[in-house]
Amino acid sequence: MKRKEMISKLKNTTEAYDFIIIGGGATGIGIALEASARGYSVVLLEKSDFTKSTSSKATKLVHGGVRYLAQGNVGLVREAVVERGLLLKNAPHITKTQSFVIPTHGLWDEILYTVGLTFYDLLAGRLSLGRSKRISKAKTLKRISLINPDKISAGVVYYDGQFDDSRLAINTLQSSAELGAVVANYCTVKGLLKDSDGKITGVKVHDEDGNESFEIKGKQVVNATGVFADDVLQMDAPGSKKTIAPSQGVHLMLDKSFLPGDDAITIPKTDDGRVLFLVPWHNKVIVGTTDTPVEKESLEPVALEEEIGFILNTASRYLTKAPKRSDVLSVYAGLRPLAAPSEDGSKTKEISRSHKIYTSESGLLTIVGGKWTTFRKMGEDLVNKAEKNNAWKHIPTQTKNLKIHGYKTDVDLNDPLYFYGSDEEPLVNLSQENGWNTSISDSLGVLEGQVVWAVRNEMALNVEDFLARRTRCQLLDAKESVRMAPKVAEIMATELGKDAVWQAEQVEDYTKVTSNYIL
Repeated sequence: MKRKEMISKLKNTTEAYDFIIIGGGATGIGIALEASARGYSVVLLEKSDFTKSTSSKATKLVHGGVRYLAQGNVGLVREAVVERGLLLKNAPHITKTQSFVIPTHGLWDEILYTVGLTFYDLLAGRLSLGRSKRISKAKTLKRISLINPDKISAGVVYYDGQFDDSRLAINTLQSSAELGAVVANYCTVKGLLKDSDGKITGVKVHDEDGNESFEIKGKQVVNATGVFADDVLQMDAPGSKKTIAPSQGVHLMLDKSFLPGDDAITIPKTDDGRVLFLVPWHNKVIVGTTDTPVEKESLEPVALEEEIGFILNTASRYLTKAPKRSDVLSVYAGLRPLAAPSEDGSKTKEISRSHKIYTSESGLLTIVGGKWTTFRKMGEDLVNKAEKNNAWKHIPTQTKNLKIHGYKTDVDLNDPLYFYGSDEEPLVNLSQENGWNTSISDSLGVLEGQVVWAVRNEMALNVEDFLARRTRCQLLDAKESVRMAPKVAEIMATELGKDAVWQAEQVEDYTKVTSNYIL
């Protein structure tokens, strides 16, 4: 994945690509993989960095959605648990099976969750991750030692998947590029090209890094911009009806001492009817999430005080070691691109999480809704729709068993570099051969060589790309990541041929953005 080569291809290709995908989050990336795996020529354009927005701010779960089962949405859950199984098989280096314990309150709870979660397992069929079962109060307290014993009667254990969202994105883009896709970050689509009949024939693009504009021709343009989908729809047909109802989800990162075992905890019913998760991740604990409707979409949403308070208070009621504000290592907010309800007044947790595909009169395809777990299926559905709309010959999906770049089984989760999968060995060699195996952060286990690797192989163009998404330092420990920023800027400057002024600006920009992650 070399950005210079990608941009050069985009500027010098006169033929029309089969697909131009606008948006480098989970949805766009899933479509790029699906289309390129079927042999189509593909371009993916992202206006900032890949997964800059929603797709790097997930709860890090590959899940069927237990609560959608409670809402009776069996089809959505069936689709998601099947996709969950495929993803765990195709990317074992950045996914794993995670056990969850639901603390129960009385016999009715125990029966309800045991029966419900057994059905959840059955929906996955041969892709099930393990059988759900009731465990006694003593066993529950042994497995989740910090749970408040006065709050529970017993527990129910079930299994879901867990992953690293931004790392999955990079690896999937690398797979797409290996299949011939052209992918570029920091490329803003400024306008749509149309013929005399009003049909879209391509896009006008501005390369933010090289500061130049050019046009790309394409047979099928796809709007996969998540919470920004309405911006592209307005570009296509000014005055278009809103399709997105963004909802904000906030997560707090705590030290591992708040959840010492290997199990995650699911609190299925909080005061306002939401689900609260406490999940071990990269040797820390994620606690979340909230579900707050927001008016305006932004690339860097900020957690609201009431959301932070809600998570801390709810966690405190269930844990004997209550987390305080001073314990929070990082707080992050993401926006869910929920499909807008047809009439006002629907609660966001009731708005469908399933994806929807719209065809505009111009031929533009827009996909909204969905979630990381089903990103492969979203790609499949979108490409099928494009084939139908364009009367192309149908090519069956090629991604169900496609191993994602970095594929490696039996990774050692105690190795701080495990998430590189099969890239770990060349990365370590690069570091040792060039004297880049000095640590930038002992607590987060980051080496100088990782910065070089990210610039050369993963299209990292600035300090935030590296600290927030190529590694997850910003989310894992925001203050520590700010301390690392000057060294990261220095290494990147050497690699990218930038000067001291660039370094200073980078550190300043990163410190400013990350201040929103520190309580």
